[in-house]
Order: sequence, then C-alpha cells, then structure tokens
Amino acid sequence: MRRDASSTDRSGRGPSIERREYARRRRRLIEEAGEDCAIIVPAAPIARRNRDIEYPYRPDSDFFYLTGFPEPDSVALMLPGRSAGEYLLFCREHEPYEERMHGPRAGLDGACDRYGADDAFPIDDIDEILPRLLEDRPRIWYSMGEYPAFDARMLGWLERLRTRPADPSELVDLHYRVHEMRLYKSQAEVRMIRRAVELTAGAHRRAMAACRPGLAEYEVEAEILYVLHRAGCRSPAYPCIVAAGGNACRPHYTANAGTLRDGELVLVDAGAEYGFYAADVTRTWPVGGRFSEAQRSLYELVLDAQRAAIGEVRPGRSWQAPHAAAAEVLTEGLFSLGVVRAGGNDVMNRLCAYPTGHWLGLDVHDVADYRVGGEPRELEPGMVMTVEPGLYIDPEESGVASRWRGIGIRVEDVVLVTRDGVEVLSSSIPKSAEDLEKVVGSGA
Repeated sequence: MRRDASSTDRSGRGPSIERREYARRRRRLIEEAGEDCAIIVPAAPIARRNRDIEYPYRPDSDFFYLTGFPEPDSVALMLPGRSAGEYLLFCREHEPYEERMHGPRAGLDGACDRYGADDAFPIDDIDEILPRLLEDRPRIWYSMGEYPAFDARMLGWLERLRTRPADPSELVDLHYRVHEMRLYKSQAEVRMIRRAVELTAGAHRRAMAACRPGLAEYEVEAEILYVLHRAGCRSPAYPCIVAAGGNACRPHYTANAGTLRDGELVLVDAGAEYGFYAADVTRTWPVGGRFSEAQRSLYELVLDAQRAAIGEVRPGRSWQAPHAAAAEVLTEGLFSLGVVRAGGNDVMNRLCAYPTGHWLGLDVHDVADYRVGGEPRELEPGMVMTVEPGLYIDPEESGVASRWRGIGIRVEDVVLVTRDGVEVLSSSIPKSAEDLEKVVGSGA
C-alpha cells in the first residue's frame, strides 16, 4: 500500500507553535530584507524510498520555521512593502480524489485561514505567477544548493526576467539570516524541546530496564521506538545508535545488528522529535547491570569531564570553553589511570577525537555558525546545545593495555543557556554509575 506523503496531525508532530510566532519571525526577516527585496523559501520535496513508496514527509526546517506549514509542494514568498499582503504561499489545491486516498489538504483557503498567508496560489501556477511578482525587486533572498530541482526553476525565472528593465540583479543567501534567528529559541520552542526530552527520558529508561545479556542491539532499539511511537512521534530525531562492546567505539554506528554480552557496555544515543523539534541524549551502561573496575574508572572519568564542561556553559563564555574543560579532565584522567603513557599524545587524540557538543533545535545538528569573525561564538541566553564528551578505545588499539580496549563511553545531555547560567533539560535520565546499576535490567 502506498503511504500518504502528506501529513496528518499526531501528538508528536502536530501544531506546536502559535501562528503569531511564525508571523513575528516573518516580520523580523521582512524588516531586515527591505522593500526592494523578495524572499523565496521552498518546502522540501517528497523523498522516494524505493519504486513507488515514499518516506514519511518531513518539512524543510527553514521553511517550517517561517511558515508552520507542514505540506510538500509548497513555496513561501515574502514581498516586503506589498500593499496587497507581504506573505504569499503557493501550495496544493483541494483535490477530492487525492484527499480521499491520502487525507485532507490545507488548500488555498487553509493556507490563509489556518496558516496566516495573506494570499495563496496554486502550486501548479507558480511558473506563471511568481516571476511576475519578482518584477521591480532587484534583490532576491534565496538559498541555492539545497534543492537542485528548485534551483533550476529559480534560474529559469531569473533568466526570463533579465529581459525586463528592472530585473533582479542580486541573489542573497538566505541561510545565514534564518539560521541566526533559529539559534535563539523562544519560550515556545524550549517547551517543544522539553517535551521531546521528556519522551526521550521515558525511552532511555525503558531501554535500560529491558536490557539483559543476549539481546540484539535492535531489540533495545525496539524498546526505544515503542515509547516514541506510542507518544505520537512518527520517527526519532535521528537513527538510533545502540552500540554494544566494541561497536561503541564507532561514534556514528547505526547498524544495531550486534549482540549484548555480559561484561560489556552498551552505548545508546537516541532522541525523540516532537513538533519537529529534536532531543539528543546518550547514556552508556553495563549490559549485565554492573560496571567492571576498568569500566567504572573510565565511566566516572567521562562523567567528570561532562560536569566540567557543563560548568562552562553560561552567558559570555566561549563556545569552545566546554570542550576545553572536558578535554583537560579527560587528558589528566587518562594519564592518571595509566591508560595513556607519557608521550602518548597520538593515542590520546584517537581516544577523544569527537566534538563535545552541537546546537540543537529543529535539526538535531542545528544551524548557525560556531565562530563569528574568526573567533568562537559567545554563548547567550536562549541557545540550546548538547554536551557530550566521550572516550572511544578501539578493540584493536595497540597504544593501551588490553584491559581498556573495546570500551566506548559517551554521556550526552541537552542543556539550555539561561540568563543566570545553564539548565540541564535531560537531568531526569539516570546518569551516575550507582543509578544506572539500579535501573539496568530491573524490568521496571
């Protein structure tokens, strides 16, 4: 059966931000652009999975951030200063057969009444209508390179307009402007991320409780997906990582095809997507419910590194400060434990070669630059990020003793930069060695 490429509301991905907030975002962008500009933002195209089956539709994050409109085959056009209305939306019309087969569409009326467009036009008429609306607009704000098929259409429209006396003469990259806006989360956005983290907490707890030797990695993943799907999340924010034993030494492992063995650790990196906002949390725990001495020593070291990193998250601190703090703790600890010997800097670099965090929002690796004017960006209230130091000692790592090999550990939390410092949004998920040993395998 062919699946519906359009979206119907489910509690995990339905409306999450009030219409007036989308309007405020557009107003800010329009005011920055100026009255001689046109702003064009296409929706993401439908992606085919195989033959005639499509992936569940997920809107482009920039398009959704500015419109809240969840349907494919859509284009937002903003025309600052246009007396008949500055925000126009091209979208699909009502079509009885398609809606009977796949579900309702917003239609042109819904684009205006429900989603705040000043006017709406059929997407099938865009080649005729949109170029006319670009006349006398010398600057176009648009991001090339995201969707090649739409880029080609844009170039065709611009070529047609070159014969006009006042054709568009400047193409300005839209990404930078929108991404800087997205970096600072509103209260409504923080609420959505909180909810995503709450669902993620339940998923991690269930995975911990169900964990036991002999399970396949994908069985642990199934426990996570069960919680998320029951809450209405059509998909997680990213493919789940369930990495047991040596698989945990590969930070982006997603095969989830191995087996959990007693005496090993399992690293689980999984996050919900709620209202299209992401959570991103990692926990590492012993498969059999008890850390070995070597495992516990390294786990406590990573936890200490994370505490030091979170301690550097506050307004005015450099984006790189958390990473520097974590690296210092890990370096000193690995030498102190004897994992790395004097002069073993090359080994050290291999064990810790992974960033300590990233922005989080509508995308799990969210947008906006990490450096401004060549210098690390200063943290400011409203930024949401992860803090995730880790150690990855490959089973074949010759630079360390055998007792340390095959141990991969990452501890990752979602944190919000506040006016006074930092709030760890994922603090309810067990993290200390003692708490993990109480929960893992409990079946509760």
